[in-house]
Amino acid sequence: QVQLVESGGELVQAGDSLRLSCAASGRTLSISTMGWFRQTPGKEREFVGTINWLGQGTYYTDSVKDRFIIYRAYTRSTMYLQMDSLKPEDTAVYYCAASSDNRWPPQTYNYWGQGTQVTVSS
Repeated sequence: QVQLVESGGELVQAGDSLRLSCAASGRTLSISTMGWFRQTPGKEREFVGTINWLGQGTYYTDSVKDRFIIYRAYTRSTMYLQMDSLKPEDTAVYYCAASSDNRWPPQTYNYWGQGTQVTVSS
């Protein structure tokens, strides 16, 4: 099992920056990739971006490609989502996920965090 804990969500203003963290514990050696998703009420969960756990690549949805960066701290099994130039439409609960799927990008995610709320005011 892998446990994921997100942190860093808060209320910010449009144009601000924010960094989310996702700490992984447990059987982290089983992780091939990790990713970020987000969800707003009444909508399906949306893919944001993913990173190969060996740090060999990242992949983003088009709406965040030039504003968000995913990276990891190898020694602490922690993944980060650096969000710049935030917009009100980025408001959502952000979820961290881990995958043991070796395909790139992965098609399934095995483990999920509890989510952290990001609110961007206009």
